[in-house]
Amino acid sequence: MPDTVDIPELPRALRAPEPVIVVGMVAWLVATVVVAVTDLGGGSALEICLVGLGVGLLGTTIVLVQRAGVRRGDRGAQEGLD
Repeated sequence: MPDTVDIPELPRALRAPEPVIVVGMVAWLVATVVVAVTDLGGGSALEICLVGLGVGLLGTTIVLVQRAGVRRGDRGAQEGLD
């Protein structure tokens, strides 16, 4: 029995963060517009939607910074972001 097992790498399509970020941002944008237009959800619903958009922007920024670090060859950059 071998001591180590080679685990295959996931395909790029399954490890790409872009689709998740885009779907999340679109969902928060739709929710923000719906809440702003209809005043649905009470007093804090609009703030929650705006925070959701902010978190999406923060996540996008982190991915872009990490990807730039990978391109530069920084040691601290996340691996797998081609």
